[in-house]
Amino acid sequence: MSVGATRLSIALAASVLLPASLAIADTAQPFKTQKVALKVETIASGLEHPWAVAVLPDGAYLVTERTGRMRLIRDGKVSPAIAGVPPVHARGQGGLLDVELDPKFSSNRTLYFTASVSGAGGSGTAVLRAKLSADETQLTHVKRIFVMNKLSHGNIQYGSRIAIAKDGSLFVSLGDRGQQDRAQDFHDDAGSIIHIGSDGSIPADNPFKSGERARPEIWSKGHRNPQGITFDSETNRLYTAEHGAKGGDEINMPEAGKNYGWPVISYGVNYNGTKIGIGTAKKGMEQPLFYWDPSIAPGAIAVYRGKMFPEWNGDLLVTALKFQLLSRLDRDASGKITERERMFEGKFGRMRDIVVAPDGALLITTDEDNGALLRVSRATN
Repeated sequence: MSVGATRLSIALAASVLLPASLAIADTAQPFKTQKVALKVETIASGLEHPWAVAVLPDGAYLVTERTGRMRLIRDGKVSPAIAGVPPVHARGQGGLLDVELDPKFSSNRTLYFTASVSGAGGSGTAVLRAKLSADETQLTHVKRIFVMNKLSHGNIQYGSRIAIAKDGSLFVSLGDRGQQDRAQDFHDDAGSIIHIGSDGSIPADNPFKSGERARPEIWSKGHRNPQGITFDSETNRLYTAEHGAKGGDEINMPEAGKNYGWPVISYGVNYNGTKIGIGTAKKGMEQPLFYWDPSIAPGAIAVYRGKMFPEWNGDLLVTALKFQLLSRLDRDASGKITERERMFEGKFGRMRDIVVAPDGALLITTDEDNGALLRVSRATN
C-alpha cells in the first residue's frame, strides 16, 4: 500500500501496545423507552474511536479502531492489537473502518474490512480480505480486493460499510470524498454503492457489468456519504443511512442501476445556507425513503430482527453522531417510514456502529477518543 519499511515497522511496534485506559466495566444503566425498559452495559471502554463491531461464533467481539487497530473482547478481557493489519490512512474521517465476518467464518476464518489507504494521487476507500489466525493474535492472507479507482486529496467522506448478501457477495458504501460532482460520474467509484464478489470479482447481476456506461462494480450512484448499509434478513432488501449536508440525511433502499440524486437533488442546503442543485426532485432520480432535517449525522443502520425486542420487529435503528442518540423508525404497510423515538440522547457520546447480536441485544460503538462498546438489552424489571 505504498508505505516504506520504516513506517510499517513503527506501525507494527505500536500495534502491540495495550493502552492503560482500556477497561471492562460491569455497570448497567436503566432506560425507559416507549415500548420496553432497557439496560445499557459498557462492555469495554478506553477504545480509540471504535468504528465497527462484529460478533464471533463463540460470542466474542471483534472491534476496529479508526486509528488502525483491531481488538478482540472476550471473557472480560480486551486483547492487545491484532497483528497483521496493514497501515491505513488514519487522518480526518479516514482510517480503519468497517469489519464483517464471512458467512462461513467458523470454518474458513475469513473476514472483510474497509479502510482508507494512501497511494498515488492521495487516498481512497479500499476493501480487504483476511483470515484471523486460530490463536486470534494476527491476520493472515491479507489481500486488498478493491480500491476506488480515483484517489484524491482531503480526508473526508470515505463511507464506508459492508453488507454481505446471502450469496456471499459484498455491497460496500463509498462516499463522494467531499467532491460532490463525482457522485454523478458513473465512471468514478466515489458516491456509490458497489457490488463485488468475495474475491473482488464482478457479479453477474451487476447493472453495468460490461463497463461501457459505468464502472462494472457500481450498483447505484448519487450517494453523498453513506456510512450505514445493511440487509433486512427477512425481506432481503438493502438499506443505507447517508449523511446529507446541512439537513437532508437520508435512508435509501439502493436498487440496481438507480441514481439517488446527490448533488443534483437534496433535502438539505450547503453549510453556508445556499441551495444545493436544482431542488428536491428530478425525473430519473430516486427519492429517499426518509430524511432528517436538521441532520442527525447517521453512523450506521440495522433492521431489527431478533427475539429480545419483539416490539421492534422490522424497525430501523440508526445511530447518530451529532445528537449522540439511537433513532428508532418503523414502516407501515405502505412502506412509509416514521421516526418513533430517540433514545440515549447525549448519554454516551457519538454513536457509531450498531449490530443486532445473535441473542437479539444491540451492540453499539461510541466514536470518541475514549470510546466504548455498549450492549443494550432488555431490563428484567
